Amino acid sequence: MKRLLLFAAVLLCSNGLIGQADSCHIRFHIHGLKPGKVKFIAVFADQNYILDSCIADADGKFELKSKHAIPSGYFYAILPDYSNFHFLIGDEAFFSMEAQHSNMVGTMVVKGSTDNLLLYEGFKIQEQQEQLTDSLSKLKNTGTASSETLKKLESDIEKLQEARKEHLLKAQKKYPKALYTKFKTAGQNPELAELKLPNGEPDREGQLELFRKAFWDNVDFNDVRLLSTPVLANKLKRFITELTPQHPDSIIRQADFVIQKSMLNKEMFKFFSNWIAIKHQPTQTKVMDGEAVFVHILEKYFDTKEKAYWATDKDLADFKKKVFEMKASLLNRKGPDVVSTDFYGNTRSIYEINSDFVVIFMYDPDCDHCQKETPLLRNFYKEWKSKGVEVFAIVLNSTDEEWKNFVHKNQIEDWINVHDPTNRSIYAKYYVDITPELYVLNKEKKIIGKNLKVEQIPIIIEQEWKRLGKIPSK
Repeated sequence: MKRLLLFAAVLLCSNGLIGQADSCHIRFHIHGLKPGKVKFIAVFADQNYILDSCIADADGKFELKSKHAIPSGYFYAILPDYSNFHFLIGDEAFFSMEAQHSNMVGTMVVKGSTDNLLLYEGFKIQEQQEQLTDSLSKLKNTGTASSETLKKLESDIEKLQEARKEHLLKAQKKYPKALYTKFKTAGQNPELAELKLPNGEPDREGQLELFRKAFWDNVDFNDVRLLSTPVLANKLKRFITELTPQHPDSIIRQADFVIQKSMLNKEMFKFFSNWIAIKHQPTQTKVMDGEAVFVHILEKYFDTKEKAYWATDKDLADFKKKVFEMKASLLNRKGPDVVSTDFYGNTRSIYEINSDFVVIFMYDPDCDHCQKETPLLRNFYKEWKSKGVEVFAIVLNSTDEEWKNFVHKNQIEDWINVHDPTNRSIYAKYYVDITPELYVLNKEKKIIGKNLKVEQIPIIIEQEWKRLGKIPSK
């Protein structure tokens, strides 16, 4: 959690570096709005924060005025009744917006801001398209509409889709440097390539690979204003979590691809590298061994002051320490040996175990989750010991008495139980995120599973049997 807060702070502080020299004065008039407090919400990637607030008067008039630079970007105005409307601050920071509260999108009148004129033109086309799409869906579900009516609706929707494209093309041609243009252009996805396999079937993998390669082509990585809109975070989330197989090697490959693109601008690089690191740090990722992505980012991009220019010397030292602690226990590496003292004072070693599989169980006797998982692991062991499974249990944060009481209480004397009060024998061997921590090693002591629940162990073992082409013994 401490690391998450560190990275989050880095991201939020970026806003102070993005801005324009002029102050701003924006006048709003929402007819029919009751008086009360209005909050102005600013966006930074996938985070929102309160920029300022004011009071709307009895006529629905209020304003955003500042003598200090306000960062260019995407904003929301949260009204007293919790309804809201959106606006952009680009190169023009002195403008007005006026609308009827009952239909703010449809009636919005903008004066003095090209960005917001374009924004609300786009909103109006989008709203019409959504209304027609909803009507079409309802008519199809009822089955009462004639084919002519359905064709007319479909034709109208296609016309609005073309109108949206024409709207953006007009903005790109006439206002190529406007924030709205850069924001909407960045959000466009590439066309799906027509690729065929030798048998004539669509080449889905090839299409996806080309789609990923072209996914960032519409983004201007030198325009830091985009960081103060939701577009980059939305694209990055889709790119990493939806378009990339959720396996560490695949994620690392695509992370390097987009981070290299972001290096055109130091603020972009800071955001992209930190975002990927945050999402794959311990406790934040659901990817098995997502920590491998986290370690990769820290080791490759946060290793020097020249790269991680925002980090203090202490931060850099902490990054290196985290890499050292986590690197040895990444998936598919040979698990390090642990040599420690067992229940009877004998020295025990993971490497001395000849079983086909070793389950390393790291626990704290006072941990509630450990108390729940231990009986489950005991029952698993009784069933699977004959199939070549051994348990190497390492107690943490415990006295000898607490440890022995826990072993007796849970009837796990037949496991290999070890305790090292100094933690020297286990430090930087098997990284413990939260207890209990559970690893699975194969015959060669390679880590084939980690961050597991007990019920997931059979899946990992059966995958290894399948890889080896072995039939398990009954």
